[in-house]
Amino acid sequence: MIEIRSLTVAYGNIVALKDVTLDVGAGEIVSILGPNGAGKSTLIKAVSGQVAPLAGEIRLSGEATTGRSAVDIARSGLAVVPEGRRLFGPMTVRENLELGAFARGRFGRPLGLADDLDYVFGLFPRLGERSKQLASTLSGGEQQMLAIARALMARPRAMVMDEPSIGLAPRIVRDIFRTIRRLKDDGKTILLVEQNAAMALKVADRAYVLELGRVVQSGPTDELGRSETLKSHYLGV
Repeated sequence: MIEIRSLTVAYGNIVALKDVTLDVGAGEIVSILGPNGAGKSTLIKAVSGQVAPLAGEIRLSGEATTGRSAVDIARSGLAVVPEGRRLFGPMTVRENLELGAFARGRFGRPLGLADDLDYVFGLFPRLGERSKQLASTLSGGEQQMLAIARALMARPRAMVMDEPSIGLAPRIVRDIFRTIRRLKDDGKTILLVEQNAAMALKVADRAYVLELGRVVQSGPTDELGRSETLKSHYLGV
């Protein structure tokens, strides 16, 4: 579903990613782990078209997206749940969700909007209860739910989630990750970038570990969870 081959990205003379190769299969959750400065955010920006790579190739469902604009890539079926949520605070919950569906609409009106609203309100009942509430007045956990729901409204082929647990209380983090697991059960394809390695390994099928812009470990999460290096560096064991 998402294929990345020999990806290199630089900011001026600083190489943020070097020769990164990874895959996310249809219906998989694949997690990207690594410390701050490892290149995780740059990877998301490259996949979503926010930065142009120096070298390498990115494909979505077999279709080359390397060098295309973020708008074109979104219309091709990639939805991003950004770090920090980036909601439209002065707009209501429902209006934020309708904007998520806009790219797939015809003549400005998305098709099947009611069914998609039913789906995301089923995932997040609190959003249904607060559909007329301004996004800026939601709690941090509710805002993260809205960011995920907004991405789902695009009916994406694949989703990228950037640090969905950041800034949230442990109980809310558990709720968010239960929802991510349910999305996998519903057949969603997710590239998950997450500093909470323990939670990421619980929900993901496979993981890649980035350090200084390079992949240094990869494999099924049950195998990586037994890695002494991973335990000492990222799991606090």
